[in-house]
Amino acid sequence: MREVVFDTETTGLDPRTGDRMVEIGCVEMVNRVATGNTYHAYFNPERDMPAGAEAVHGLSASFLSDKPLFASKAGELLEFLGDAPLVAHNAGFDFGFLNAELEIASLAPVCTSRMVDTVAIARKRHPGAKLSLDALCGRYGVDRSHRVKHGALLDAELLAQVYVELTGGRQIGLELAAEFVAVENVVTFAHRTAAPTTMRPPRDHSASKEELERHQAFLQKITAPLWGS
Repeated sequence: MREVVFDTETTGLDPRTGDRMVEIGCVEMVNRVATGNTYHAYFNPERDMPAGAEAVHGLSASFLSDKPLFASKAGELLEFLGDAPLVAHNAGFDFGFLNAELEIASLAPVCTSRMVDTVAIARKRHPGAKLSLDALCGRYGVDRSHRVKHGALLDAELLAQVYVELTGGRQIGLELAAEFVAVENVVTFAHRTAAPTTMRPPRDHSASKEELERHQAFLQKITAPLWGS
């Protein structure tokens, strides 16, 4: 099954009050395995960047000023998304901004029936625990040491790993298992490519007449044998 894990960065919290999406990052997964196919884009929001938002993701109005408008990239984004389920952390937020941008571009919204919210999944699995992406990365041992600021593609890549854990998890000791398989393959290969051995005819293992007579003589010397009771 194909799924797309995605994340957005924005100028604020609410598209209904004029906030815009400035970055999107998408990671393709098939059967819960990242394929390596990604989509990433920055957008010119055509407005200022509040200091609070810039402190979170580090994207300034100056940096975004020469980036394309969302409408010019919407087609290729929708092509990447296809009809796959869309996985996001606090998905209502990201869907809200994605559909707001599609509306501005006079395009149909993405149906929320495709929404998979990892916050909702985590809340069921870990009631009462912290549910931020950082907290879940820590819980599942996902390395986030390179995450200095929020970034849509980086966060989508981290979320893809967390999503795997939330929906079943990776094989424990996967690296060890991989090494075992590699060694097993080498041994199998060596066995298959070894020089053929010369086959000898089977030997006769039946006891000779003399051996049977000696055996009977030995048994006669045993006092009160168990098999005689």
